[in-house]
Amino acid sequence: MTEDLKLSRAQISRAALQRLSLAMRHLFTRGSYKPLGVSGESMISSMLALNPEIYGSMGDEEKVELNGLLYIFQRLPQGIEQCRYIKLISREGLEETNFEPLIPSKRRRNCYRIDEEQMYIEMTRGRSDIYDVLTHLTFMYIEAEKIRRNSLDPKNRKRRSWKMLRELVQDLRAGKEINQEVGYTYLSAILGRSFKETADAADKFSKAKDVNSLLEIIYELGRLSMKEFFDKVDREISFSSPLRAKLGHHIFGEEWATQIKDTLWTHSLFKKDLHVISANLHSVMNSLYAKQALKSKQKNKSLEELAGMLSESKVLRQKVRDFALSNGMYEIHNPSGTNISVQVIDCSKIKPEHLTPELGIGIEKNKLQDTVLIVMDYAFGEQAYETMDELLKPYEFEGKKHKLDICSINIMGKAGILQGGKSDLMIPSSHIFEGSADNYPFDNEFSAKDFEGYGLGVYEGSMITVLGTSLQNRDILRYFLKSSWKAVGLEMEGAHYQKAIQAAALIRNNIKRSVKLRYAYYASDNPLETGGTLASGSLGLDGVKPTYLITSKMLEQILQ
Repeated sequence: MTEDLKLSRAQISRAALQRLSLAMRHLFTRGSYKPLGVSGESMISSMLALNPEIYGSMGDEEKVELNGLLYIFQRLPQGIEQCRYIKLISREGLEETNFEPLIPSKRRRNCYRIDEEQMYIEMTRGRSDIYDVLTHLTFMYIEAEKIRRNSLDPKNRKRRSWKMLRELVQDLRAGKEINQEVGYTYLSAILGRSFKETADAADKFSKAKDVNSLLEIIYELGRLSMKEFFDKVDREISFSSPLRAKLGHHIFGEEWATQIKDTLWTHSLFKKDLHVISANLHSVMNSLYAKQALKSKQKNKSLEELAGMLSESKVLRQKVRDFALSNGMYEIHNPSGTNISVQVIDCSKIKPEHLTPELGIGIEKNKLQDTVLIVMDYAFGEQAYETMDELLKPYEFEGKKHKLDICSINIMGKAGILQGGKSDLMIPSSHIFEGSADNYPFDNEFSAKDFEGYGLGVYEGSMITVLGTSLQNRDILRYFLKSSWKAVGLEMEGAHYQKAIQAAALIRNNIKRSVKLRYAYYASDNPLETGGTLASGSLGLDGVKPTYLITSKMLEQILQ
């Protein structure tokens, strides 16, 4: 007689993650689904079984998760809570119409409000982008159902708190002044939260850019849920035919990479030593140019102090940018849809004495003469493979193929840390692709010793490349930390970058095998700590030190 198989929490969670991933792939191929239909309910049950850390109290049947709602509405278009129909599209020409693009403050993607009930969201960054949106929408519908249930009595009659909330929202939209404390009292009953929790959340929503008020969002989520519950008016998510046809074909990445190579060729930089850096654009530019651009203001300030000054002054940032554009930096703002801007920096235009000491002492002029930096903004998930794969391919010009002399590839990123705290550093020795058998060990030019003595925790080991930051739960993460994987953190791009690099260097021979690799991450959150997830807020100025430390170490090793 076979004993019942007992699964650990980590195994249950991993199975839920796999079911969720398969469901999203299936629904994308099918073309549309109803969030509360059979397929939608399958996604909801998998999400609840997975119970991602970033969505906090999602699994609670009564309490509405407020930090999670703020997190998703900063990444979804303003007003999406009012729309019954949501359609994910490719770049299909809407940017040339009179529709005004809505761009979420925390996720750069064009969105279009077609009418009162329909929202289009442009997906140009690959499958990870689609999973990101679908995960957020599934969470939104889970919370909407809670709002509806909390607003009805046992006989499905609308409670007084709901009726009063509706009147307050109507007054708000009519431009009338409302008593906010009265509003928070009614709202707290619907949210299953205390008055203080409700008031604090409403304050956060009011300060968030391009996000409607908490009163309006809760009302609209409840209104559409009730409309479906009482009137059988379904909500629907669909995917356009062009999006389904283009996904996975590198259409946007190829155009993006060609634009970079055109720039290198046009400015006679193609045959120089090329170093690719994936990082935020300001840190490399400021590290190379800020000292000279702000020479009248810097008075022997350190690079970190200069960075702090720049983070607080738009005028100074513009001054550094103008100086850089006059001294060897070229900007590429790609219109194709990747949303990844690029800087090409000709280091021959930079004098060694103008560099900060943090970049190393004794940098020779001839080293700068031969060096070109290709600095690309952060990719998103699987988009990292598409962009790096296309960038490392030979450049075709007048019928001939010209290989790029890529000397190093340097990746700086934000990641979730599993051992330390926010701002600490992770130095990967391998990338493990979650949910697959793909593992990518590599020789990292960086080691933990390079970053010791700077007041930050440094952890070296395996990094997990995950399907999405919003799909991680504590049980899976503890497994990767405590098991023989000995993971130090999780991120979304490493395995995708390394897959493209290894194919280009070891199989296709597009770049030399001796290309040097440098990976370093700083912690934006610790998902194993209560209150330490991404939904708890950004790093702010605490991110300056690790960002500029990693940047200076990259540049030091490139230029020495």
